[in-house]
Amino acid sequence: MSNPCEVSWFSALCDDDYEFLGVPDVALKSSYEHCRNIVLAAEKGGFDNILLPSGYQLGIDSTAFAAALAPLTRTIRMLLAVRVGEAWPPQLARQIASIDRMMGGRLAVNIISSEMPGESLASAPRYARTVELMQILKTLLNGQPLDHQGEHWTLKVDPPRITTMSGTCPALYFGGLSPDARDAAARAADVYLMWPDTMPAVREIIADMTARAARFGRTLKFGYRAHVIVRDSEDEARAYAARLLSKLDAGTGAEIRAKSLDSTSVGVQRQAELRAAAGDEGYVEDNLWTGIGRARSGCGAAIVGDPDQVLAKLQAYREEGIEAFILSGYPHAAECDLFARHVLSRLSHGPLMLG
Repeated sequence: MSNPCEVSWFSALCDDDYEFLGVPDVALKSSYEHCRNIVLAAEKGGFDNILLPSGYQLGIDSTAFAAALAPLTRTIRMLLAVRVGEAWPPQLARQIASIDRMMGGRLAVNIISSEMPGESLASAPRYARTVELMQILKTLLNGQPLDHQGEHWTLKVDPPRITTMSGTCPALYFGGLSPDARDAAARAADVYLMWPDTMPAVREIIADMTARAARFGRTLKFGYRAHVIVRDSEDEARAYAARLLSKLDAGTGAEIRAKSLDSTSVGVQRQAELRAAAGDEGYVEDNLWTGIGRARSGCGAAIVGDPDQVLAKLQAYREEGIEAFILSGYPHAAECDLFARHVLSRLSHGPLMLG
């Protein structure tokens, strides 16, 4: 653990901010002002990066938001989520280069292997399209002319005149548990993101992805996306976790999960398995609470405990090979401040470097 880890927060661009899970709160609904304040709070707290999520139907556009926040921030990096189903690669490359310039080189990109609503692609072609996109972005943003004859795009274009600050493609973060998703990451991603899981499963995923990447002559860095609840004592943290669910009824939770476009993915199914395996209070292993997944699709578990316990859990992941964390909590601005004060100051952290 000699190298620092990257610690990122999350700006709730997709209507995913609550005081009580499943109970909409007008004050916490996605808006430019609310999400901007989360980013500024994370920068003030010392976070290295912040994920700007993207959802077709929910919230506000991540690319437009990143451009708006560029002149308001000075140190924090932004992890811009982009949906493959919505992208035309040369235009996306130009947007990434432009925003990176506006930010002075502080942009990274989270690739989402999405469909558009109404579109239905089988897993293999959808992930093949994602690999094509990542390869196209790397060619153009590395300043090289593109002659791409693919299954999904046929393109022959020069790189955009506006380059990134480094003249190279920003780090591409990407996640997915299915075999097709794992191979896509092994072929073209830089950082493989995983959702919460038990420590043996984390170990297995890292070993598998390391081997897959090696077969393509590549190496990957590993990131871990989780929620967090940190309080002065473990009892307070667990009580707050229970409070988050205190107004949720099962029907509302199921409706929220079903509404997500990724509700049938292998990763989401794994989060459901963790909930099913958890004890009565929702803990599937020490300090890993699955209750959040009752009210959201996707990342469905939180690291819960006192500052020492949360720090120890993060250090345990680092020992397994995790080099980047993307954390969040409810409400996002308040939990951001708590984590920054109680844990972040005790971690050796800094922006993730690919070299």
